[in-house]
Amino acid sequence: MSSLLPLFGPVGPEMLIILLVLVLLFGANKIPKLARSTGEAMGEFKKGREEIEQELNEAADPDAEPVEDVSELDDEELETDTEKN
Repeated sequence: MSSLLPLFGPVGPEMLIILLVLVLLFGANKIPKLARSTGEAMGEFKKGREEIEQELNEAADPDAEPVEDVSELDDEELETDTEKN
């Protein structure tokens, strides 16, 4: 069972060591700024990915109505979409 623990990320003492190293490297004042900038970067990445997906969908079938997320479609709609192709 202990061989599965690394799959779930650092837990317990490992997390404390990582936090201590972060405080030593960046200082306690810079950690919130670092976390904020990381979150902003992830948000920009997500927005860029969504824009690219939208452009690819429009390029593939410009007459089709845009679908925000495939999970919004039910099974019957997915089957009819695949039968068209």
